[in-house]
Amino acid sequence: MAQWLTVWRAAQLVGVPRGVLQQRVRAGEIELADGLVSTETLLRLYPQTELEASGLMERVAQIRDEAFGRRVRERLLPSQEVLAQRLFSQGQELADVQRHLQRYHALVIALREQLAAGAAEDPRLAALHRQLTDGLARALATEPVDMLDVMDDVLKMVSAQVTLRPSGHQFTVEGHDTLLQAGMRAGLKLNYGCGNGTCGMCKVRVIDGQVTRTMATDYPLSEPEKAQGYVLACAHTAASGTLTLESLEAAGPADIPVQQLVTQVRAVRELAPDTRLLHLQTPRSQRLRFLAGQSVTLGLALGAGVRRTLPIASCPCDDRNLHFFVPREPDDAFAAQVFSGALRPGDAVTLWGPVGEFVLADGQRPLVFVACDTGFAPVKSLIEHALSLDAAPSLSLYWLATRADGHFMANQCRAWSEALDLFEYTLFSEADAAAGARQVAEAIRADLFDIDCDFYLAGPEAFVDRVRDELRAAGVPAAQVFQETLS
Repeated sequence: MAQWLTVWRAAQLVGVPRGVLQQRVRAGEIELADGLVSTETLLRLYPQTELEASGLMERVAQIRDEAFGRRVRERLLPSQEVLAQRLFSQGQELADVQRHLQRYHALVIALREQLAAGAAEDPRLAALHRQLTDGLARALATEPVDMLDVMDDVLKMVSAQVTLRPSGHQFTVEGHDTLLQAGMRAGLKLNYGCGNGTCGMCKVRVIDGQVTRTMATDYPLSEPEKAQGYVLACAHTAASGTLTLESLEAAGPADIPVQQLVTQVRAVRELAPDTRLLHLQTPRSQRLRFLAGQSVTLGLALGAGVRRTLPIASCPCDDRNLHFFVPREPDDAFAAQVFSGALRPGDAVTLWGPVGEFVLADGQRPLVFVACDTGFAPVKSLIEHALSLDAAPSLSLYWLATRADGHFMANQCRAWSEALDLFEYTLFSEADAAAGARQVAEAIRADLFDIDCDFYLAGPEAFVDRVRDELRAAGVPAAQVFQETLS
């Protein structure tokens, strides 16, 4: 008998991005009932050969393979205590189902005996008796096992499915991740502060399911809060296969407070002759809460008044490790400190922010990213965030270099393209930003203009303005074009 799954869970089981299933829903290939998809439909669209190659079956194969045992235990499986609690929860659920089935079966048998007693005298009772007997035979008959049901049960043991209210967003808790860590890896804009159980900003209310504590905390929950089911997301993980939480989420940049942190230089690394990677790390007790695509202002203690506003090039899912691409620019005192070697690991860098509206919009349209030189920084953050969300059916990148070393992370683009079917990229080189923008726009028109997409543009003003004008002239609605101009 067909089971009904959320689109999010269905995508997990068949090993495709959620956006791909949503696209098939819009195309009429998948019919939803109250937002759910049937396992029969999934098995028809994704035959058994494909299911066995899905990510879940690879995980199960890893568990069977002793060579991967240690890595699986450390990265994939939860702790023994959490796994035992999930197994116990699943056992309770199966015991309840078995008890109800036994009672229903006894009720049906009793009704059949009563109908049999009166069947000789009343033809209608005889017809009901035959119908009940035939139905009982069909119900008890051996049927092929629904592979998706089996995979779903395994998935509940290995990882937990969490649903947030009131947004309806869903994510998976895997390995030793806390609820907060798992939600951030999934790209959700959860409310939090320190991340270590001190501030209490990550409070969530457990509506359904069970959680277990993973670490001690300093923040004291009040007795009424405990009675209502509140816990700290940074200090708990899922103890049941499914979990429903009530939690605050940021709707956009306006919900992210401006923060001031003193960070530490972790590394300064050459990406290209005229581009450096600046890796900063926040204190354990104070993380930077930001949205992908936003920027911060950096100030150097070793140079009074030396500041520079730069876009963050890393994903919010790792809020302690912040990456920035620093280009060599004349008359830029900040860049001079970075390129001269004056800024060393361990040095303090003060950070103010985040700022900016260049963030992903809600929706399931294909995403097109257009960058020029270090405009790749906010675009990289957005791409990593989009991959975490797993909602876009496809991602395309067009990257223009106006300098010889402008494609300083081409290897990263190649790695995304080789690992992900939904990602493709094209590199361009042109010394003049406006002329290069024209080449990029022509390539976009040739490749994508029959697709309803969201466009994200980042780079110098001449480049961004030219690409934006070309897109609008081609009929792209202004609401689907987002831009970030870098000085």
